[in-house]
Amino acid sequence: METIGAFAAKTHLSDLLERVERGERFTITRHGKPVAQLTPVDQRDPAAVKDAIAALKAFRKTHSLGGISLRELIEEGRRY
Repeated sequence: METIGAFAAKTHLSDLLERVERGERFTITRHGKPVAQLTPVDQRDPAAVKDAIAALKAFRKTHSLGGISLRELIEEGRRY
């Protein structure tokens, strides 16, 4: 990850944003200390989200808490 000073980042923001769109990442510093990261936005794949939900539903059908309610588990966790 490339490092860039805050003043330079402000001066060249348009160029930096174009590079970030292409996948590059930057650490922005102020007086040599890291203060922020400029990274691309994570894009979600709708098909992957649907697959994950289906996998969780399938997991839930084959696993149980053995008769213990979720409320009981929460209360037990609070005691410790």
